[in-house]
Amino acid sequence: MKHYFTRLQEQIREHWDAPALSNYKGESFTFGELAGHIEKFHIHFEAAGVKKGDKIALCAKNSARWAISFLAANTYEAVTVPILSDFHPDSINALVNHSESLLLITDEDLWNKLDPGKMPALRGVLSTKDFSLLYCTDTSLEVSMKSIEDKFSARYPHGFGPSDVSYPTGNDKEIALINYTSGTTSTPKGVMIRYESISSNIEFGLDFMPCSFGETMVSMLPLAHMYGMAFEFLYPLCGGVHVYFLGKTPTPSLLLGAMAAVKPYLVVTVPLVMEKVFKGSILPVLKKPAVRLLTKIPGVNGIIFKKIREKIMSAFGGNVRMIIMGGAALNPEVEAWFRKFRLPYTVGYGMTECAPLLGYEHWTKFAPKSCGKCVERVEVRIDSEDPQHVVGEIQARGTNIMSGYYKNPEATEAAFTSDGWLRTGDLGVIDAQGNIFIRGRSKSMILTSNGQNIYPEEVEAAVNNQPYVIESVVVDRGAKLVALVYLDKDRLAADGIGEDSLKQVTDSLMSAVNRSMPSYSKLAKVEVVDRPFEKTPKMSIKRFLYK
Repeated sequence: MKHYFTRLQEQIREHWDAPALSNYKGESFTFGELAGHIEKFHIHFEAAGVKKGDKIALCAKNSARWAISFLAANTYEAVTVPILSDFHPDSINALVNHSESLLLITDEDLWNKLDPGKMPALRGVLSTKDFSLLYCTDTSLEVSMKSIEDKFSARYPHGFGPSDVSYPTGNDKEIALINYTSGTTSTPKGVMIRYESISSNIEFGLDFMPCSFGETMVSMLPLAHMYGMAFEFLYPLCGGVHVYFLGKTPTPSLLLGAMAAVKPYLVVTVPLVMEKVFKGSILPVLKKPAVRLLTKIPGVNGIIFKKIREKIMSAFGGNVRMIIMGGAALNPEVEAWFRKFRLPYTVGYGMTECAPLLGYEHWTKFAPKSCGKCVERVEVRIDSEDPQHVVGEIQARGTNIMSGYYKNPEATEAAFTSDGWLRTGDLGVIDAQGNIFIRGRSKSMILTSNGQNIYPEEVEAAVNNQPYVIESVVVDRGAKLVALVYLDKDRLAADGIGEDSLKQVTDSLMSAVNRSMPSYSKLAKVEVVDRPFEKTPKMSIKRFLYK
């Protein structure tokens, strides 16, 4: 297995003047320019006194400069700490502080919302807009910023070229990054990912989803999540692909416009996006009486399905060889139609703790309703007496698996079995062919259409802090968050609040909660329930009863 730095180094040296990273309808960087910026960052890191293993946080919207910043920190062998820019500023403060990051790379608007007093270890803050200095506590970093071109020229007096690019290897077992699974301010879970875990995922991509120089990719998922980082950025770049970053939440028009312009070889997304495409563009056609009749006629229906497939593939630019979905199960009804269309799709399986891949299968061999087979360099087992027929927890071990949670030994211990297997928290079976089928999730995480993870418990904690709320359950309805709340009727009555005034209470509640939530975790509606939620013997709410 090659180190991903070796792959990156090879592409830079071979394709020096070719485009590597671009913002859609924005600035672009060649492989050589990427390498030059990495070297200049290394000079800044040295000036700031950053050493191997020190932490550098990265919190900004997706962009080519985000990608450059990540590679600069990672190739310096600093532990990179990607943080979602959609987190609440208080959460970002807390995570930068928890990670003990010495530098923060962010955008100016976000920096203006943060409090440096809550991040006392910070020595400097750099801008993702132009790599300028936004803040520093050490004048040596300021001096370095002003003299960077002179220092760069002094380091490379004969010019910086392909032969000067050399990134360290032999660090496979060391921590490459810490990826926080949520923005909570209480006992954060920072997943510690090794270099070998990143390299393993990239090697799998290059082996089983081959790509080559001259091809293109549209990156739409959050780069601060392992799914988007590994498979829309690092893997294609290490294959010589020119990566375009959308930089904002993809609306259907923006996404399809970018696909038509960029013509990617691969689409990496979440099921909800494909379900929206189907329900918005394809299902209305299928429901027309004439079309519905024709789809039932053998031979004729094949012609119709072929035309629909061509329409979908054309909408994605015409060059797509495969559509990969992950993060959640595909709607069975939609999947049945996709099979009829012979759409080249597959559904994978993974999690942040696996950097992220656990399951995958090529679309031509993909078993419907599954999430692929166990990937290379990883083992998967079902914790049940009959793994093919009796549902049990899906557990995994191998190169992809995290080293644990940063500064959280209790959570780390709970995440692994006594014999060293990662508890995924998902329930499923594995058939005789090795296909993994998820039967349920013991975790309640909600995945949005643009790849954001929503942890309902965090939203519920904010809801439960509001006046009159006794308990709540946050559910996903049609890609919108709805809070079901059970209110304190005695307190409402004591305050003279009757049925006619309840809307004011719920409106006020929703407004207060949304002010403290990231943009993707805001409530769309609050519904009042008449009785307490049903509980398990451990007094946990039976979430599956509420939709």
